[in-house]
Parts: sequence; structure tokens; C-alpha cells
Amino acid sequence: MTARVEHLFEVIDRLVAIKNECSREIAAECGLNNLTAKQIAYLKVIDEHHDLTFSRLAEITSNSKPTVTEMIDRFVRMECAYRQKCPGDGRMAYIRLTEKGRMMANAERDALYRMIERMVRTLDERDVDLLIEILRKVR
Repeated sequence: MTARVEHLFEVIDRLVAIKNECSREIAAECGLNNLTAKQIAYLKVIDEHHDLTFSRLAEITSNSKPTVTEMIDRFVRMECAYRQKCPGDGRMAYIRLTEKGRMMANAERDALYRMIERMVRTLDERDVDLLIEILRKVR
């Protein structure tokens, strides 16, 4: 590996480490340091769909209804989600996220914003513009 590639690797690795640090900060703020990637993926799906039922979540995630129910029960205990009875059919319930659940569903995006804020605080305006110009070229 050339010195240039090695240096680029180190710089990008440092950016990834900063982003991961920001993700951990968000999880700590929510008191949810031990969420798995699969759990976060469930939270994202719930966040992206309005009026999501247990059956629909099972369909979207290719899981059984008992598996989905177990996951949602866990989210309820963690105060990430709650059930809301469907007004038209009391037998059905919608899955809703709490503020904590929404924070975790959006943690990756918010971690990127935090990382960018750190970069903007560190760099001057000209350097930020140059960084944007360079990164736009990456395909």
C-alpha cells in the first residue's frame, strides 16, 4: 500500500471513529448503550411507516408475528415504543415510537450531523468549502 493510500485510510478511519463516538453519545443520552443493529433497524422501520401494525412490521421485516411481538415488548420495556389501539378496530394496535425511540431510530443520521458540526467548528469556511468540493467528486 502506498503512503498516500495509507494516509487516506488513517484519515477516513479517524472520521469513522468520530462518527461512532457521536453514535455512542446519542445512545448514552437515551440510556440505550446496548441496542443491537437489528433493534435499531426495527426502530428505523417503525419510524419510517405511519400506522404500522404488528402484521405489517412482520411482513416488512420478514419475521413471524411472535418475533415482532417479542421485539416490540422489549422496546416497550426500554421505553422506546408503545402500542396505540386503532380507533376503527380495537383488536388492532399501531406501533408508535417514544421520543427515545425516535432518537435511536435517527441516531446514525444525527451522529453524522454531530460529526459534521465538529468538522465545521475545527475548519475555517474556506476549508469547509474545499472539503465539500472534494467530497462531491467521490463516486
